[in-house]
Amino acid sequence: MAGSGSSMLYSFLLFIVTLSLQEVYRGKLASSELYTILGGFTSSLIFILLLTFIGNYQETSGVRTGWGAVILAEVVALIAASTVHRVSITTCFLFSAALLYEVNKLSGVMVSRSESRGKRY
Repeated sequence: MAGSGSSMLYSFLLFIVTLSLQEVYRGKLASSELYTILGGFTSSLIFILLLTFIGNYQETSGVRTGWGAVILAEVVALIAASTVHRVSITTCFLFSAALLYEVNKLSGVMVSRSESRGKRY
């Protein structure tokens, strides 16, 4: 499993690459309805990558902000989506909510799995 430092670095690099590619192809992403939805999805990927970066940064520095990290990552993703199309903002928000739900569910499974291992020994 990757440590916090390497995960933070990789998520930041993927964030930069995804944001750059979205800005390069924003004309293409705004050209049709399907591509506009794809623009919202890529912005939700920006959300999850930035949330991973912020979470790993908080873990290494020992600071917790709770929902502040989620709100900051969502605002940045919505601003990135707004550069593509207005509809991309809405689809980004919906995709981000679904991804946040899945990440929260996955986190709960991992915590319960680690707690059950601790009780066994």
